[in-house]
Amino acid sequence: MSILVKLSKYKLWLVLFLICFLIQFLQLAPQLRFDRHLIEQWQLWRLLSGHVTHLNWNHLWLNMAGLAMVAVFFSSYKSAQYWVLSLIFIALFCSAGMLIDQQFNRYVGLSGVLHGLFILGGRWEMRRYKLSGAMLLVIIIGKLIYEQKFGALPGSESMTGGKVAINAHLYGAIAGGVIILMERFKLWRPA
Repeated sequence: MSILVKLSKYKLWLVLFLICFLIQFLQLAPQLRFDRHLIEQWQLWRLLSGHVTHLNWNHLWLNMAGLAMVAVFFSSYKSAQYWVLSLIFIALFCSAGMLIDQQFNRYVGLSGVLHGLFILGGRWEMRRYKLSGAMLLVIIIGKLIYEQKFGALPGSESMTGGKVAINAHLYGAIAGGVIILMERFKLWRPA
């Protein structure tokens, strides 16, 4: 019984994992990935669904490892409603950035959203554990700076089997920062 209680704490993250897994298993990426030309033809669901599709199984498992870290370390800091609204905001912000950024015609993956969630998680971690929260934020920001200056981390493209969309990581992190600013000015108050 206690395992069910513990799992219920992670419902949101388990549902997101299941969605990503089923999309990969059913090979639905072509119908759901971010595709600039199809979005311009009003297939607007791709603004969200592109973030839950993946190139391949390796790409999925890497993103799910990041999702598990968010779930385990940060989900207890805020309500499920907070995290759902944050996920949606970050995904839409990333997609908007990719639409403006002419480098992106197609995109798949949760990594942009994960970068935003890690920024939020680091912020909430700092409230309880200043050192680990600050270290997380320094690592994420350092990674973003490295990617902007030198490109994808060594080995990341061979692990995922495709080009890493480093600007999606940047847009996700910026979205996390925007949420923090909106919270600061009382413009973001999910329960």
